[in-house]
Amino acid sequence: MHYCLVSPSRLIPTEEVDPDRVNVLEAQILEAGSWTAPITAEKDALFVMDGHHRLTVAHRLGLTAVPVLLLDYSSVRVESWRPGETITPANIFAMARSGRRFPCKTTRHIFDRPLPACDVPLAFLRGYGPAEAVPARAMGE
Repeated sequence: MHYCLVSPSRLIPTEEVDPDRVNVLEAQILEAGSWTAPITAEKDALFVMDGHHRLTVAHRLGLTAVPVLLLDYSSVRVESWRPGETITPANIFAMARSGRRFPCKTTRHIFDRPLPACDVPLAFLRGYGPAEAVPARAMGE
């Protein structure tokens, strides 16, 4: 499993974020000096599955690229964090195409296998060019 480096401006968020969580995450990323978890996105439409807070941090830091794992809903299940609410891939596509966003922590994506880790220096992500496949170390491999 490999991640790609993709411009944050190409990724389409589907959920709002918690500003306090963004602040904490930004501080953690800056302290580490590197990006350690890829954002997951739908492979064709580039809708963010998981990583809305990280995407917001990437925009704040002015990164030109972020590690992204491109997946599709044949290998990812989705459900709602909210009791009694049903979320389907079709709901997510419709919301993203409408330009609106679900409230924070509405969708929960469940991945068939562990996602790869990454360790990409922020300095590299600030000046990176076009998307390119980068080998990833899958956790547990």
